[in-house]
Amino acid sequence: MPQPDVVVLDYGFGNVRSAVRALERVGAAVELTADPHRAAEADGLVVPGVGAFAAVMAGLRGVRGDQIVDRRLAGGRPVLGICVGMQVMFAQGDEHGTLTDGLGEWPGLVDRLEAEVVPHMGWATVEPPEGSRLFAGVEDERFYFVHSYAARSFPLEQTADPDRFSPPRVTWAEHGGRFVAAVENGPLSATQFHPEKSGDAGAALLRNWVTTLS
Repeated sequence: MPQPDVVVLDYGFGNVRSAVRALERVGAAVELTADPHRAAEADGLVVPGVGAFAAVMAGLRGVRGDQIVDRRLAGGRPVLGICVGMQVMFAQGDEHGTLTDGLGEWPGLVDRLEAEVVPHMGWATVEPPEGSRLFAGVEDERFYFVHSYAARSFPLEQTADPDRFSPPRVTWAEHGGRFVAAVENGPLSATQFHPEKSGDAGAALLRNWVTTLS
């Protein structure tokens, strides 16, 4: 079997080297690049992200990442967002009362967690839905989070018509209330946690994603 070809989008934000190494360990041929042709044509595209929502969006637009993601998904080509790379898939982010438009692949808002301790940092369990492909075999494992913002609702989950479309599979976690920990929605998957920092469980999740590319 040929190695799946994965591009990690290099736009100035994210733990890109650790993501590259983690994907290589689970069998992908990985390239770190901002080249739009390579990002568009690879079997899988990974959008990492750390820091502020607005800064990540500016970085993405600077390398035409918004167009690349949109065109890939329109063609049914897989994309995986990680941490802020997941958050920007939503319609908007609210940081200190300032709204920034995201990529708009999902409706909804990313805002500050309402918890006694923020950021949420460390290992936590998640609640994956039945039939999850990402979490197959690691449904009861813990994953590593470090974030102050999250999507605390997922409107598309309620509005999707299961008779016409396969509804998104949403994984939840808790920190001062429920928030979206991962989403599987056709060719678009994303995690709020860092699988590349989540040990064997994170490696298994990345392997599950990579195996969908071949």
